[in-house]
Amino acid sequence: MSGAGGGGRGEGPGANRVLWGWSWGSQNEEADEEEFGLPENLQKNWLREFYQVVHAHKPHFMALHCQEFGGKNYEASMSHVDKFVKELLSSDAMKDYNRARVYLDENYKSQEHFTALGSFYFLHESLKNIYQFDFKAKKYKKVTGKEIYSDTLESTPMLEKEKFPQDYFPECKWSRKGFIRTRWCITDCAFDLVNIHLFHDASNLIAWETSPSVYSGIRHKALGYVLDRIIDQRFEKVSYFVFGDFNFRLDAKAVVETLCAKATMQTIRAADTNEVVKLIFRESDNDRKVMLQLEKKLFDYFNQDVFRDNNGTALLEFDRELSVFKDRLYELDISFPPSYPYSEDSSQGKQYMNTRCPAWCDRILMSHSAKELILKSENDEKIVIYDHIGPNVCMGDHKPVFLSFRIAAGAGKPIANVHKCCVVQ
Repeated sequence: MSGAGGGGRGEGPGANRVLWGWSWGSQNEEADEEEFGLPENLQKNWLREFYQVVHAHKPHFMALHCQEFGGKNYEASMSHVDKFVKELLSSDAMKDYNRARVYLDENYKSQEHFTALGSFYFLHESLKNIYQFDFKAKKYKKVTGKEIYSDTLESTPMLEKEKFPQDYFPECKWSRKGFIRTRWCITDCAFDLVNIHLFHDASNLIAWETSPSVYSGIRHKALGYVLDRIIDQRFEKVSYFVFGDFNFRLDAKAVVETLCAKATMQTIRAADTNEVVKLIFRESDNDRKVMLQLEKKLFDYFNQDVFRDNNGTALLEFDRELSVFKDRLYELDISFPPSYPYSEDSSQGKQYMNTRCPAWCDRILMSHSAKELILKSENDEKIVIYDHIGPNVCMGDHKPVFLSFRIAAGAGKPIANVHKCCVVQ
C-alpha cells in the first residue's frame, strides 16, 4: 500500500505525510485458485494488518496498488472484490479519508485490454487542496468526493492504461500484464503514480539455464517500455513512482550455484521426449543428502532459513534486475525478507511455498527527481520507511510492501512548473 498527504497532523508546517504501497498480486499464471479472491479469513488478516499500518503512519494521501485483482476467475471472485472495496471505503479505520478514487479493471472478457489491476487513492480530510490530472483535457482538476471507476477504464480520462503486447511473452496464452498511470498534484508538487505488473518466470528450469534469465530480459523490455511511455513528449515531465509486482527474481543460476556449491547434480529426463524435467542436487558426502530439487514449478531447498535470516540480506547480491535501470530508477535500501512466494496456509505466516525461489518481487521504485521530493530529517531517521506488512501473518502468497515519507510544500517547483498547471477546473 502507499500514499501521500498534506498539511499538519503532527508532521510540522508545510510537510505532507505520504504512504505509497501495493497490495498482493497473486500468481494466477500458475494456479487458478491463487488470486485476489482469497479466503475470507486471509482477507480479514490483510485488512487488519493494512489498517494497523495506516494507524501507525497516519498518511494524508494514500495510494494502494493491487495486481491480479480478481484474475482469470474474475466472475467467481466478484463478491470478494466487491466486499473488499466496500470495506475499504466504509470502514471505521478509514473514516477520516473523505475523498477517494478507485480504478478497477473489471473488463475481464476483453483479452485485448484486461490487466486485472486495481488502484486506490485516499485523501485525508486535513489535506485541503489536491488535484488530479485529466490526460485528455491536459488540465488538473480538484479532487472531491468518492468515486469508483471500473469495467472499461480506457474511456476514463483521469488515467492511462495499457496492457503489454502479447508478443512480449508469447508462451503465456492470455497474459494480463500491464500498467495504470495517474498524475497528482499536492502543494504545487506533481508526480505520477504507476501501478505495474510485469511478467513472471514460467519455468524454474528455463530460468536456471542462463544468467541473466530469458525472463529477466522480458521484464527488462516491458519496464523499459513503461518508463519510455511516462516520460514521452505528450505531457510535461514530472517525478514518478512506479510500484507493484515487478516479478523481479534472483539470478537463479547464480543462486543455485552458490547454495549448492559443493553438491552434485542429477538430471532426470522425460522418457518420451528426453526433455529435462527435474534436477536434484545432493551433498557430496553426508549420505548424499538432497539439498535442492528443481522442476518447472518446484524449488524445494532443504533450509528455508537462508531466505529469512537477517531478512535474506545474504541473497540481495543476486537481486540484479534493477541494476539495468540504475540511471532511471531509485529504490531505498531493502530491509525486509523476500516478498514472494509465501504459503497461503493461514497458520504459516513466515513459511515460503516450494514453488519458486523466494524473491523481492514487490517493490516501490521512483525516478531520481522523485527521490528529491522526499523530505528527510536530520533528527529522525525513521521519517522515511520502506518495509513490508504482516511479517508474522498469512497475507496470501505475496507480502504487501509500503513506503512512508513526507513531501515538503512546494518541493516539486524546481523540477516542473507545476504551480502553473494546478488550477481548479
